[in-house]
Amino acid sequence: MAVPARTCGASRPGPAPTARPWPGCGPQPGPSSRRPASGPRRPLSLLLPSLLLLPLLAAPGASAYSFPQQHTMQHWARRLEQEVDGVMRIFGGVQQLREIYKDNRNLFEVQENEPQKLVEKVAGDIESLLDRKVQALKRLADAAENFQKAHRWQDNIKEEDILYYDAKADAELDDPESEDVERASKASTLRLDFIEDPNFKNKVNYSYTAVQIPTDIYKGSTVILNELNWTEALENVFIENRRQDPTLLWQVFGSATGVTRYYPATPWRAPKKIDLYDVRRRPWYIQGASSPKDMVIIVDVSGSVSGLTLKLMKTSVCEMLDTLSDDDYVNVASFNEKAQPVSCFTHLVQANVRNKKVFKEAVQGMVAKGTTGYKAGFEYAFDQLQNSNITRANCNKMIMMFTDGGEDRVQDVFEKYNWPNRTVRVFTFSVGQHNYDVTPLQWMACANKGYYFEIPSIGAIRINTQEYLDVLGRPMVLAGKEAKQVQWTNVYEDALGLGLVVTGTLPVFNLTQDGPGEKKNQLILGVMGIDVSLNDIKRLTPNYTLGANGYVFAIDLNGYVLLHPNLKPQVNHQLPGTCDFRLPGCTESREWGMIDGNKGHKQIRTLVKSLDERYIDEVIRNYTWVPIRSTNYSLGLVLPPYSTFYLQANLSDQILQVKCKWPDFEFLLPSSFESEGHVFIAPREYCKDLNASDNNTEFLKNFIELMEKVTPDSKQCNNFLLHNLILDTGITQQLVERVWRDQDLNTYSLLAVFAATDGGITRVFPNKAAEDWTENPEPFNASFYRRSLDNYGYVFKPPHQDTLLRPLELENDTVGVLVSTAVELSLGGRTLRPAVVGVKLDLEAWAEKFKVLASNRTHQDQPQKQCGPSSHCEMDCEVNNEDLLCVLIDDGGFLVLSNQNHQWDQVGRFFSEVDANLMLALYNNSFYTRKESYDYQAACAPQPPGNLGAAPRGVFVPTIADFLNLAWWTSAAAWGLGREGAPWPGEFKKAVGQDPAEAEGSSEARESSCVMKQTQYYFGSVNASYNAIIDCGNCSRLFHAQRLTNTNLLFVVAEKPLCSQCEAGRLLQKETHSDGPEQCELVQRPRYRRGPHICFDYNATEDTSDCGRGASFPPSLGVLVSLQLLLLLGLPPRPQPQVHAHASRRL
Repeated sequence: MAVPARTCGASRPGPAPTARPWPGCGPQPGPSSRRPASGPRRPLSLLLPSLLLLPLLAAPGASAYSFPQQHTMQHWARRLEQEVDGVMRIFGGVQQLREIYKDNRNLFEVQENEPQKLVEKVAGDIESLLDRKVQALKRLADAAENFQKAHRWQDNIKEEDILYYDAKADAELDDPESEDVERASKASTLRLDFIEDPNFKNKVNYSYTAVQIPTDIYKGSTVILNELNWTEALENVFIENRRQDPTLLWQVFGSATGVTRYYPATPWRAPKKIDLYDVRRRPWYIQGASSPKDMVIIVDVSGSVSGLTLKLMKTSVCEMLDTLSDDDYVNVASFNEKAQPVSCFTHLVQANVRNKKVFKEAVQGMVAKGTTGYKAGFEYAFDQLQNSNITRANCNKMIMMFTDGGEDRVQDVFEKYNWPNRTVRVFTFSVGQHNYDVTPLQWMACANKGYYFEIPSIGAIRINTQEYLDVLGRPMVLAGKEAKQVQWTNVYEDALGLGLVVTGTLPVFNLTQDGPGEKKNQLILGVMGIDVSLNDIKRLTPNYTLGANGYVFAIDLNGYVLLHPNLKPQVNHQLPGTCDFRLPGCTESREWGMIDGNKGHKQIRTLVKSLDERYIDEVIRNYTWVPIRSTNYSLGLVLPPYSTFYLQANLSDQILQVKCKWPDFEFLLPSSFESEGHVFIAPREYCKDLNASDNNTEFLKNFIELMEKVTPDSKQCNNFLLHNLILDTGITQQLVERVWRDQDLNTYSLLAVFAATDGGITRVFPNKAAEDWTENPEPFNASFYRRSLDNYGYVFKPPHQDTLLRPLELENDTVGVLVSTAVELSLGGRTLRPAVVGVKLDLEAWAEKFKVLASNRTHQDQPQKQCGPSSHCEMDCEVNNEDLLCVLIDDGGFLVLSNQNHQWDQVGRFFSEVDANLMLALYNNSFYTRKESYDYQAACAPQPPGNLGAAPRGVFVPTIADFLNLAWWTSAAAWGLGREGAPWPGEFKKAVGQDPAEAEGSSEARESSCVMKQTQYYFGSVNASYNAIIDCGNCSRLFHAQRLTNTNLLFVVAEKPLCSQCEAGRLLQKETHSDGPEQCELVQRPRYRRGPHICFDYNATEDTSDCGRGASFPPSLGVLVSLQLLLLLGLPPRPQPQVHAHASRRL
């Protein structure tokens, strides 16, 4: 019995059918936990009698037609599959290209990538590179200790007595408001000439060192002048180091007084506002100056703490947090009568940037009330430090208390928790202007091996929140040679523009004694550092033999990534972070043993994000890893199974026999493009003298000009790259002769055919098609190339459309859809994929062809079947396009083809933007699933400066788990150059209202970092053909969906929607701003880390008598009043000169 045509609001007989597979349609997907906001996903296994009526349901307004039956739509799907396969067999030339490779078998060899040997060789090369830097570090540290020991302290030293190059002098003299202008006229500041050096990406002078002194430190103080005096002798050691190793980059001595002396000399990068760079807050310095820390910060929020004092405390806590690195653990609590954590963190957490950001935001919410209860605060802190059931540093333990004063010494608490061993140091900070007796605070610090500080005003915060490091350095200094161990940092962005670097650090100790028989000095003089560019390490890794999807990576003992193709150098990163993700296909990275420095190998099945971040592929990857000896790093190699072997061309004999030196040289000349197709060559470093260019035509011109001067076997050229390029030029040219040249592309509505190879050749035919070719000329960086290697069959790629841009313009038939597939060779039992071939479909012509193939006609010239009132017909995608929607959607959920003419300009858009109701139904019925991830390296438009004082890192450096998680698989072989651990101290942002990038030396506005949430869709568990109902009450829609075999396409036929009620629930695919995953939840599942293997937190000979002092400088009352008024008003104060009169620095 025929069912009447439905109309909006009309009733339906019987219960609404639920989406389910038709009988005999294969396995059904299991239940899913994904539940979109629009409602629960429907199971496909519910059987309802009314579903049997589906084939008979009539189209609205077309009583002579019924919805096509399942076997009809399956027939259409087979026709589509056959059409695509036929075109690819004729024009793709996969089989012909295989034969061409075999015909030229004498021109190349098949080489094998042996993962274990490869990774061990690279690890050894990196170890040798770093060892040369270690030797230079040791020479510098020994020399510095000897120079300082021989130095005679001068009380009456004057600025004009010291001759040095002030790296900031030029910038200060250019600023007419600078207080240093007048002083510079009498200071003996050198004026230097500089030369451009590409290795440093900067202008340098190799004859001198440069000095940088923080803006808030008075350059004319006695301490600073004496420091400049004795460190001048380091200049000759720097120069000698470079003579022995010309590859050395920045050599730096960071002094505990704040002075930075570095070589070679170069002008400091002048910021727009105040330069707040302080070497003592750089993580490389912190790491080298003390062992890891477990710190609990407790803040007095009793009623007496209010107004300016509370503001000073909040800022002080933020500054204190900035002195911690990723090796440290911390928690922050407030107390009055009771103590409670200021944030959601209930125990010590790693002091990474995202955790510190949570603390800093929480601290701003502290409110003063109640009475002071030191006992509650200290008991809470000791309990935190005694909790052994959590991950922590397990080295230096300390409590930092900020208060406005009090009388209770809480001796009973110290007796209970800390005496007699005194394993926890106590540092007390008296904050604000008051008349309280500070003796109890001094006693607490002195009785617990700590130090007492005063912070009367905003100008004292930076100095007094970082000098506790001097105390922590005492056991290290007293340990002597045992503590003189080189440590290597995580990757970060160099402040002088070198890019991504790692730094080797070595502490420098004070070896002086106050007199004969006196105790050994306990002070650390500073930290010596030598930078190693990530590019220098990268050059030691194999480049192109690993294929497009193979690469090398390295991690440190925290699991943070040191080396990875996705690591991007971006400055002004204010919101970086890291997350605890599980490794795909296994449990935690601890089981790999990679963080622990073990060797290993593992094959995993994982999800990989495409280069354009639109698609997800499930792939198999082989991981092999080894430790890099004498470092904190481990090195890993990732290889797809198809990259086990690679081609290596050997054309030496042929080249010598040809007078012109090039057997296929003429095919690279533009004059041959008209007949042979346009050739794009990958912009690789084929030869040292080859001028790079982003314009491929210009690069090709430069390449040809250079090849006319040298032979491919020249020592200045990379023979592997050059020979493979020549080989692939000839291989693809033969494909033109055998297949493309004699075919009529218009007959099959093709705009172009193309081939791309591992050797770096992309050939597009005919030549005119190259005008609209937008793919990357480097195949390893082209999304279609890499996806084709990872997928069997034909990969469709519609043109990318941004929803914010205009729809596609179908003018001159230039808009096309790429269809590509990998060429797999089997040579002597060895399988590899050296090339990808494909076609570019004419979008408009194939949309018309799609209608015919999904219709009741067998070919385009056949007349359409006519149905009268007495005869019933099934609808098809051509005749009934007003009632029936037919589309092809790719595996990412993007529209590829449609039978609706008005949707042609929406090809390439996420299908939810075209038909939200239908896309949601496909997702709910498990045709698609989705993956959400976070991009911590995203760059966004500059944001207005906020209120929080922070020390944002310069580059987000992810963990290895982040990379293994989907969000990081965006660039495997392209070394596009970024955690939380590439530090950019933007200290005192609250006080000066300054952007950290500007404080660090950024001379121009840059995009700021942000976290972006990414969502990608990919095919779910349904592989069979299904009919289903979209249940919208009285406005339900029928639809049929079926995967097309050997493609990445889904064929969908559906009734067109009639009622607006069905337009509910829109799936989103585009990136959105995010704060990242909930940090409070992540800390409950901390990632595994090994932590440093050395700890210097105790020495029996330590002298703890030096345990308290006041502010670092005694400013006038007027200065104090003005600073406090500025703070209260929220205005940026002008830094005042400080006499850094740390008594223990006077030697």
